[in-house]
Amino acid sequence: MAILNLVNNVFSIGNFGATITRNRFVSAAVRPRLIQASSKQEAQAACDKAKEAVKQGANEAKKTGENIKDKASSTANQVGQKTKEMAGKATDAAQEMTAKAKQTAQNAWDSAKETAQKAKDTVLGKAEETKEAIKENAEKIKQSINTKN
Repeated sequence: MAILNLVNNVFSIGNFGATITRNRFVSAAVRPRLIQASSKQEAQAACDKAKEAVKQGANEAKKTGENIKDKASSTANQVGQKTKEMAGKATDAAQEMTAKAKQTAQNAWDSAKETAQKAKDTVLGKAEETKEAIKENAEKIKQSINTKN
């Protein structure tokens, strides 16, 4: 009923514009439906544009998500690489420290052997001197005993 209460106008759409003719005797059922068809086309076009905009937005969101994932993956790879590098450096440092400790232990062992050899030589030298001194003293005692007899 609302359609009948509207102003009864007949729209005629030409190639270059529209003309409005006033005719109160034309019923709503007989009126041309050019406006409704045009509105449907415009609505369809608007829906198509909205659909395209949603698709484009979804594609952009997908691309953004992939970029974020790629950046996060790249960052994780970089952290992993740095960790490997640091572990390698720590291993190198540990090997270097082990080599230094081994060299220090070898130096200490060599020093201990040298000291022991010196002590041995000293003790043997003193023992030899003592032995010689004892022999000389024994010889002197023998001579002394022989001279008294």
